[in-house]
Amino acid sequence: MCELLGLSSNVPATLSISLQRLAGHGAPPTSVRDGWGVAYYDGADVRLIKDAGPASDSDLLRFISHHDLRSPIVMAHIRKATVGAPSYRNAQPFVRELTGRMHCFAHNGWLPGLLEAPAFLSSRFAPVGETDSEQAFCALLDDLGALWIKPGDIPPLEARLNIVTAFAAQLRQFGPANFLYSDGDALFAHGDRRKSPVTGKVSAPGLVYLLRDCPPTGAIIAGNGVSVSAVNQAIALVASVPLSAEPWQEMSEGEVTVFRAGRIAVKRMAGTA
Repeated sequence: MCELLGLSSNVPATLSISLQRLAGHGAPPTSVRDGWGVAYYDGADVRLIKDAGPASDSDLLRFISHHDLRSPIVMAHIRKATVGAPSYRNAQPFVRELTGRMHCFAHNGWLPGLLEAPAFLSSRFAPVGETDSEQAFCALLDDLGALWIKPGDIPPLEARLNIVTAFAAQLRQFGPANFLYSDGDALFAHGDRRKSPVTGKVSAPGLVYLLRDCPPTGAIIAGNGVSVSAVNQAIALVASVPLSAEPWQEMSEGEVTVFRAGRIAVKRMAGTA
């Protein structure tokens, strides 16, 4: 399956080792070698870097690891192709503009039947590639369009969460639906199920997360490659699998967790009010 990694911080942070460890899942003996991408929020915009080749062999990823690209919200994805060719257009994360802000989405899993499902045919947004993941993102933005009306206005978090949880509940009916979504204000994570590369069994957890409060030391926290600034820093990492020996927490099957400024803002089970 694909690999996901997200970061939320109260001040801009940079990832290095975590991205390299995630890239290691795209190296032999695994087969997650069909493209990768990373998105860094800069205000309402996104710096998107992605490629169709293996992350483990990528000069671009090595470039990222040697440059201080900082952001309060970062989203990364390493792809194992199930639907759509290994190509740039199918590499994730996907981004779209909605009401003057860039929205970002990355998905882990497979969703047979979704491409033909009427509920996931967007009237406003169209996929650039052929993946079920991108079509699902277009449908999510269609739903969110009812909230994002006036440029500069951010809808209430509760209203956004209602739409994301309803979307997650629909998505889970088609198959494993782990995803990260951000509108630049918050990072939404939906944990579902994940296929074990060892046993082949599909089960929870689909995502795990790590919370850290970092003193203003300028150090790198616990081998995760997250640079700490000159102020007290709250950092949340969410990933497909633990990337260190630290106390990563498992997300329940169907759980939606919203991270804001490095902390958990709210949790909810998909499909509940």
